[in-house]
Order: sequence, then C-alpha cells, then structure tokens
Amino acid sequence: MKNKYSKTEAKKEINDFFEKIKEKSPKAIKKIKNLAMRSNTSLKEKKKLFCRHCLSPYSGKEIIRIKKGIKSIECKNCDKKTRWKIR
Repeated sequence: MKNKYSKTEAKKEINDFFEKIKEKSPKAIKKIKNLAMRSNTSLKEKKKLFCRHCLSPYSGKEIIRIKKGIKSIECKNCDKKTRWKIR
C-alpha cells in the first residue's frame, strides 16, 4: 500500500478489499482499518463483516441470535460477543 491516498483512492481501495473479505487475514483487516482512519472515511456497514476484538472475518458459522431488536454474534475464533441494534 502507498503511504498517501486521496479520499477517493482510499474509498476505492477499501471497497475492493471488502469484496473478498472471507479470505483475508486479521493483519490485512487492521491495515484497511488504519487506511480508513487516515483518510477519514467511515466503514459504516462494512465493519459488521469482521470481529471487532480479534479482527478475523466472519465465516458464516458463528452463533447469531436476534432478541428484542438486538443482533448478537459470537465469534468462533475468540468467543467474544458483538451486539448490533437492528434498524
């Protein structure tokens, strides 16, 4: 990755990265998160595609529960729970 990106270049790089997130490593996800922070771009819904504790991408085998408008996902890698409000 280059050191300096314009905001549009950074958004393009981020979108290309998240198209194939299933085969990415936590180290690569950390680099993309840092790129987003440097270019002041929001990941919005893309941050729900990986665990916020261990940064491993969700494979689809996680335990998912929906109760009272809250979606909770239990990561298979680190056994931590992440909760999101459903809109």
